[in-house]
Amino acid sequence: MKEEELKNLIGKYYDGLTTPEEEKDLRDYFASNSPAGFEAEKEIFSYYMNALEIPEPSDDLEARIIDRINAIEGIRGSNRLRSYITPLLGIAASLLIISGLWFFYQNRIESNDTYDDPAIAYAETIKLLYSVSVQLNKGASALEPVSKLNDVTERGIDAISKSSGKIEKNMTFLTNSFKNADLQLNKNNK
Repeated sequence: MKEEELKNLIGKYYDGLTTPEEEKDLRDYFASNSPAGFEAEKEIFSYYMNALEIPEPSDDLEARIIDRINAIEGIRGSNRLRSYITPLLGIAASLLIISGLWFFYQNRIESNDTYDDPAIAYAETIKLLYSVSVQLNKGASALEPVSKLNDVTERGIDAISKSSGKIEKNMTFLTNSFKNADLQLNKNNK
């Protein structure tokens, strides 16, 4: 095979245009020849010569491929749904924020500026602080039963402590009495 013919045939091979007979010719040529500049092609075709025959695919290969494609399509379908829902949720959140701001500004009470007369500003401040104080005192009065309960609990604990002190004192007396009685019995039995 001439070098020009070899170059054309290899070019056709790399473009995927060769016939099975032409590929067989290339394999046969590189099996017996080692032309300079075609070392990579020689390795490729010698591999094909030494490679085992490609096995036939299993009978259920097509069914497995179709099942896998359907599974991937199912995943893509859920991703498509997610890709539609995510922007809608963003739009809904934006609308909620905008409507909240609109209601806030619509219901906002404008405060009267009393800086023209410092005495009136001072009187309004005192009135406001008094109102806050009254509200705090109402809240504190609601906690009064809790403080009474705390006092009762402390008195109960004190009473129990006194009782346990008396019981401990009497138990010590009884323990000592039993020890003395045991000693007396041991002396008498000896």
